[in-house]
Amino acid sequence: MPENKLYYGDNLDVLRRYLRDESVDLVYLDPPFNSRQDYNVLFAEKDGTRSASQIMVFEDTWEWNQESARAYEQVVEEGGRVAQVMIAFHTFLGGSDMMAYLAMMAPRLTQLHRVLKETGSIYLLCALLRFQTISERKHQGLKIASNSILR
Repeated sequence: MPENKLYYGDNLDVLRRYLRDESVDLVYLDPPFNSRQDYNVLFAEKDGTRSASQIMVFEDTWEWNQESARAYEQVVEEGGRVAQVMIAFHTFLGGSDMMAYLAMMAPRLTQLHRVLKETGSIYLLCALLRFQTISERKHQGLKIASNSILR
């Protein structure tokens, strides 16, 4: 992997396609928080003023649906501790929005761990600016999922 390269797109796809095992020193992850908002890239005019043009980057709304069920099934099929934790979460949470969120995050955390050097660090941001914080329930879910992957 070339040094100081910036990738744009879904981090799961980038991690799987472009990054070798144990090739990253530092991961800073600022995950979505189910804010139920759409986030856009805003463009500027040549003179620097804000343009009316924008592109939706992602929808930060997590709902249990076919896509999240597939993500969950893929994690479970891979087996291991992460699968066990996800099965336990699913038993407790069922097909909830929280379960959809964890089904999205678990494979990303697994891939981040794979690419992280033995001496590397992962910083997982669990608070938003403007003093909005990730709910305690989501924070604990991410903590348990992360611990199952990083141990």
